[in-house]
Amino acid sequence: MSVQTPKQIDRDSRPFDRRDRLILALYAQLKAERETRAAFEEAIANGVLSREVLQALVSDPIPVITGEDIVMIEQLLARDKHQNGEQTKPRRKATS
Repeated sequence: MSVQTPKQIDRDSRPFDRRDRLILALYAQLKAERETRAAFEEAIANGVLSREVLQALVSDPIPVITGEDIVMIEQLLARDKHQNGEQTKPRRKATS
């Protein structure tokens, strides 16, 4: 078990910035799309969905990610990070 220094604890507990939030939102969207695709593949393979249901799903607008979604994602990532004992790598400073 590793011991974190005060600098590591402070860096790990800081709020996510806009870039982090965008990355989290894109990650959540990609993960949801993969899960949806897998569910569709399974349902189609098993003959669960009718043509009418598939047409309704395709025509339904895709909801946007809300602030609540981002908060949930942040909580999930923090929990996963804690459970896996991961430490974030220091970010490189942007050069102008």
